[in-house]
Amino acid sequence: MSRVGNSPIVLPPGATVTVVGQRVTAKGPLGELSYELLHGMGVAIEGNIVRVQNKTDPSDPEKGRALHGVSRAMVNNCVEGVSKGFSKGLEIVGTGWRAALVGTTLEISLGYAQPVKVPVPDGLKAEVADKPPRIKITGIRKDQVGQFAAEIRALRPPEPYLGKGIKYEGEQIRRKAGKSAG
Repeated sequence: MSRVGNSPIVLPPGATVTVVGQRVTAKGPLGELSYELLHGMGVAIEGNIVRVQNKTDPSDPEKGRALHGVSRAMVNNCVEGVSKGFSKGLEIVGTGWRAALVGTTLEISLGYAQPVKVPVPDGLKAEVADKPPRIKITGIRKDQVGQFAAEIRALRPPEPYLGKGIKYEGEQIRRKAGKSAG
C-alpha cells in the first residue's frame, strides 16, 4: 500500500467533490477542476473525507502503489486549487533589472537590448512589486503555475559568480569563488 495514497483528503468548507465514472470534479470558491483517474483507481467520499482506493492487480504491487500515490496527489491538488489556490514567487536580482505588468503581458528588463515580453496564460494572474523587483504568479492549477514560473526563470537563470538572475523566492544560489590572483 502507498503511504501517500492511503492518507485521506479533508475537504475544506465550500469545496465539493463529485465522481462520475473515472472523472473526479472538485468545485470551490476559486473555480472548478477535473481529473481523470488512472486505470485501477477509485474514489470513496465519506462526508467531508475523500479517499483514493487502489483497485489494481495485486500481482504488480509496485505499479499499483505508484499509481495510488500519484492519483491521490492529483485529486488533492484539485481540491486545494479550488479552495486556496497556488502561488509561486520570483525575485529579480541585478542592477537595473525590473519587471512591469502591461495588460496581460509581463515586460521584464534583464539587461538585453529590448525588454522580454511574456504573455500571462489564461487562468493565471501575475503581480509585480517594484522594490525589490518581484513577480508573484497565482492560479488554481499547480502544474500551470509551476510551469509558467519555470519559463520566466529560464529567461535569465541565476548565475553562480555574482548571483544575478531570476530566482524562486527563498531559493539559495550556490556561489562560486572568482578567479584568484596568482
